[in-house]
Amino acid sequence: MPPTLLSLFTVFLRIGLFSFGGGLSGWIFREVVTLRGWIDEDEFMSGLAVAQILPGANVANLSLYIGQKLFGITGAVVALVGLLSGPFFVAIALVSAYSAMTSFDWTETVMDGVAASAIGLLLVVAAKGARRASRHLGASIALIATFLGVAIFHLSLLLVVAVVAPLSVWAAWQRSAKP
Repeated sequence: MPPTLLSLFTVFLRIGLFSFGGGLSGWIFREVVTLRGWIDEDEFMSGLAVAQILPGANVANLSLYIGQKLFGITGAVVALVGLLSGPFFVAIALVSAYSAMTSFDWTETVMDGVAASAIGLLLVVAAKGARRASRHLGASIALIATFLGVAIFHLSLLLVVAVVAPLSVWAAWQRSAKP
């Protein structure tokens, strides 16, 4: 079923209301690509890459990308407002409730479970991105170089992107130039 502005708003409102802590890109992937087919996996991964490079919250950037892809500027605004409006009001209530519940032993256990679920969703998206990158030698090299630079050598992400991005563009250009 083709998306409407209302369905776009509703999907992002639900994502914003019923998720917290992380792993949102995995949930967005599931909702937008897997369940609804609004965009394909390659478009999503491209949008995720752009969202992670831009300043600001990755999921906010990703919602802007998806909304813009589907409905232009209006869609970008609708997706972002959907993502942020519910949590804006709920966050204050949750923080108040959490501060009241910290005296209970089970609070930390529940939060550990929520964090594990969020990490699981993030790993799904990371695995799909790595699988997509492994289709091309240049993308695989960029993936490995970024991982080594940031995770192992603790270089600035900005520095790593400044070096790896032009090499990735060059590799993509070389690949497309072949007959």
